[in-house]
This record gives sequence, structure tokens and C-alpha cells, in this order.
Amino acid sequence: MTTGKVWFITGASRGLGRAFTDAALAAGDRVVAAARDVEPLRASATEYPDRLVPLALDITDRQAVFTAVERAVSVFGRLDVVVNNAGAMLYGMVEEATEEQARAHLDVNFFGAVWVVQAVLPHLRAQGHGRILQVTSMGAAGGMATVGFYGAGKAALASLTEALAMEVEQFGIKVTNLEMGGYATGLFTTGTTTTAVRPEYEALHDEIARMWGDEAGPAPSTAAPVIMKLAELPDPPRYLIVGSGSFDHVEELSAARAEGHRHWEELSRLAPG
Repeated sequence: MTTGKVWFITGASRGLGRAFTDAALAAGDRVVAAARDVEPLRASATEYPDRLVPLALDITDRQAVFTAVERAVSVFGRLDVVVNNAGAMLYGMVEEATEEQARAHLDVNFFGAVWVVQAVLPHLRAQGHGRILQVTSMGAAGGMATVGFYGAGKAALASLTEALAMEVEQFGIKVTNLEMGGYATGLFTTGTTTTAVRPEYEALHDEIARMWGDEAGPAPSTAAPVIMKLAELPDPPRYLIVGSGSFDHVEELSAARAEGHRHWEELSRLAPG
């Protein structure tokens, strides 16, 4: 009899999704690995023919998401851990983004995750248990020039996740928002759409590029043990910052925001409510 957890992971062919997939397989679990391009998963599927199901999926297609989840449940009988990891980057200033770029970006980073949640909830509720891990970002704690749309999508997902956790806890479903740090996932290369630079922003583009430098960040595999441990916790947190440097960064942002609130407290209190 096969034991272990059943995972459903989106964006599973590279980056964090691939790292989580590999870690789950190494632990003896079963995985439905969804991605636009599943070719990078072929070797693993051959190695784990009974425990890995690669599934081609565009999460912006709501009906396709529901069909994929139904197939996942039919293959392994249940879902224990759902990881909403698929995402993309829209790089550029707010004014530079076209309507098509902005809508396409949020279709992946926000609405795609919503469709996955809506598709898995009936199954998790019927089971009386399950985990949903929403991969957001430390960037959800505050906006930053050139990645405003990315931060906005992740912040929206984080807020929705907090509401979701309250809604589904009564069914035995635990939900955690994963504020991920800057891992070397390829997000800024293969996963990026870049706006056309307006001349008014050229100097700021250069400044941001110099500030970030060329450091790619740690390997995604270094984050996988945290997620594996999280999946075992009987009472997991609703928010978890993943990464030591990210923890410090989010703490600094939170402290700066709190200081700003205190500085303008007198003005704030001039209005009732």
C-alpha cells in the first residue's frame, strides 16, 4: 500500500516548483506536477513512474485548471498538499506597462492561483483535510520601482489567502502564505516580460539595476526543507517568511511602516473612524 502525501504543484518544471517536486519525491510522496511545459520533468517521470504525473497546464485557463485537478484526484485518490507556485514577472515602471501586459500578468500571478484554489477546495473539504501553500513574495510587504505589478499581484494573493484561511479552517483545511525570498528561479530571465522603457525613467532603471547587481540568489533547493517541514506541522502559520535575508528585509519594511504611522499619528487622528 502506498503511503505518504499527495502533492499538487503548479509551476513545477523549474525554480521553486521543481525544487518542491524533487523534495516531495525524495520523501517518498506522490506528486502531480503541473506546468506549461512539462518536458523538463520527463526524466523524473521515468524515474518515478508510479509517483510523478507531469501535467501540462495553463493556469490562466479556469476550465483547464478544474479539469487538471479532477485528473489529479482520479489518479491518486486525494490531494494532501496544494502548492500555488506558478508565476511570472512583469518588469518595468507602472506607466510603461501596456494594458495587455498588466492584465496578462495578473491572470497568471493572481487569478491563476484563484482558479486552483476554487478547483481543489471541494475535494479538500470532502476529505476533511488538506494544505494549501500560496507562494507569494517578500515583495508583497511593500512596492518597489520596476516590480510594482509583481508586488501588487503577490500582495493581492496574500490578502486573499488570509481571508481564505479564515473561511476554510472550519473544514480542516490549513492555508499558509509563503513570503519567498529572492531565489535563483529564473524568474528574471525565462519568466519575465519587460516593458518598453520610457526616456523619463531611464535613470531610475539604471539606478535599480545597479542596486540589484548580478547576484542570482540561493538555489531553490535550499528552500525545499522549510516547505517539507511546514507540511508536517499540525498547526501551521498563516504567514511564513522563507529565507533568512528575506526575514530581515520584511522586518525592516514593517518597522519603517510602523515608524511612519507613528510620525503621522496626529494627522491620522484628526478624522473620526
